[in-house]
Amino acid sequence: MITPLQQPETVRLFALGGLGEIGMNMTALEYDGKILLIDCGLMFPEAYMLGIDLVLPDISCLDGRSQDIVGLVLTHGHEDHIGAVPFLWEALGSPTIYSTALTLGLLHNKLKEHQLETAVETCCIKPRQAIDIAPFTVEPFRAAHSIVDGIGLAIRTAAGLIIHTGDFKIDQTPVDGEKTDLVRLAKYGEEGVLLLLADSTNVENAGYTLSERTVGKALHELMPHCPRRVLVSTFSSNIHRIQQIADAADACNRKIHISGRSMVSNVDIARQLGYLRIADEQLITQRQMQHLPPQEVLILTTGSQGEPLSALMRIALGDHKQIELEADDTVILSSKFIPGNEKAISDLINNLYRRGAEVIYEKTSEIHVSGHASQEELKLVHNLIRPRYFVPVHGEYRHLVKHAQLARELGMPADNCVILENGQPLVLSDNGLSLEDRLETGRVFVDGKGVGDVGTMELRDRRHLANHGIVILMLAINQSSGEIVQGPEIFTRGFIPEGDIDSEELLELARQGIRDLLNDHSLGVLSDWEELRVECRKTLRRLFNRHIARRPLILPVILEL
Repeated sequence: MITPLQQPETVRLFALGGLGEIGMNMTALEYDGKILLIDCGLMFPEAYMLGIDLVLPDISCLDGRSQDIVGLVLTHGHEDHIGAVPFLWEALGSPTIYSTALTLGLLHNKLKEHQLETAVETCCIKPRQAIDIAPFTVEPFRAAHSIVDGIGLAIRTAAGLIIHTGDFKIDQTPVDGEKTDLVRLAKYGEEGVLLLLADSTNVENAGYTLSERTVGKALHELMPHCPRRVLVSTFSSNIHRIQQIADAADACNRKIHISGRSMVSNVDIARQLGYLRIADEQLITQRQMQHLPPQEVLILTTGSQGEPLSALMRIALGDHKQIELEADDTVILSSKFIPGNEKAISDLINNLYRRGAEVIYEKTSEIHVSGHASQEELKLVHNLIRPRYFVPVHGEYRHLVKHAQLARELGMPADNCVILENGQPLVLSDNGLSLEDRLETGRVFVDGKGVGDVGTMELRDRRHLANHGIVILMLAINQSSGEIVQGPEIFTRGFIPEGDIDSEELLELARQGIRDLLNDHSLGVLSDWEELRVECRKTLRRLFNRHIARRPLILPVILEL
């Protein structure tokens, strides 16, 4: 547990996720013994996390401090900022959640799935309207991003003003007209900023990030030339993108059928809140779509990352019950290739081509732009805010280093640019800064309905099984005499071919090796079942390694009779 900070006019900052990684964003800010949490996101599993569904931040360092948590503020509605809330909210002491209307709307659906929609207290906040979350005063400011209703935070304490940009870019022509509030950022700079926490995701990109409107222009130019149906896949949270897809479809007299659970849900929420303008008559059902000419249909769906159970992947494999891809249909993947998903996306594209479709994606057309600020935008924000101290956030470690380098190039003293890692507390005041001993942080795995019951040891065993297979030794021994009552029997999976002559010879060698082991040991040794399991494992491991240089997972099962 992290002990309360009681030093006057001093704040403590530490991240539980989001530093040195993409995703799982969660930051804690402590003042006068009270803690304000910023975001509570998840991460999707990496390739080595076999069988894992989701990854959550480890919040064990906050054990015993839940009564000190005064609120949770969410900057926007992406999964890496709100996805962990249903799993961690109660363990955090059931704090009030503060955010904008769309973010709370998206969160409500997640809470409903976990039967928490009536339990969680939420507060809808608006840009430029300060709220008191004692001892903090929080003023949201508009931050343009790839999702509607994104905000950054100006957090006031007696120790000084802290600015958290959230995820942002400086889009001068946003689809909804809501630009990043540079006027407010300049005002904060004039007031004096103690600490800046700024998005680092696109710090490696020179220049400026393209406006979201460039995607709309590309869609308007592309869609009239598509001969038959158009299928567009994008992130269901990207309301600006969905709006531009709908506008382009309407311009060439195409009706829209929405497919995919998250897409249907998010479109409904955004339309109800007034963030998405799609007329009822432009939307069609599955049955209505069947009676329209192909050139008058657009299907909006999920699955642009090649997710195995997504609607688009099932369409690509011919496994979708209602939608069948036909020759000369056009599929548009309006999203980026997220690192780690390249193979899945390539397989998706190949399968779409096999079914006769034309596929348009990021590498072949300007049908996606990033929602994160590039170097020149970051420079502008730094120059407007002029903070005393700077901590780069939201990015892999190289992104944090590059962002700190950029701040130093703008004239910030090197000692005032601090690169933190998850669990590293930073204490600062007007008198200076210091680092405290690192806290215990990590990752909590969600596997089915289990949260945290699968750890690194289980993942190691899963990888071992995946790479080398399993050998199960069955052995029944008389407890009093030490005689073999039954066995040794050996079963394998994913190790050697069943029924193969050479494989059977190897298994017979293994069985004989176990018999020899039992003959060489006394009854006293045989009655120590755990020691016997260890010896059996060693015997089989040496034998398999010597004969075929393989290392299966070996599980001896010894029955006492």
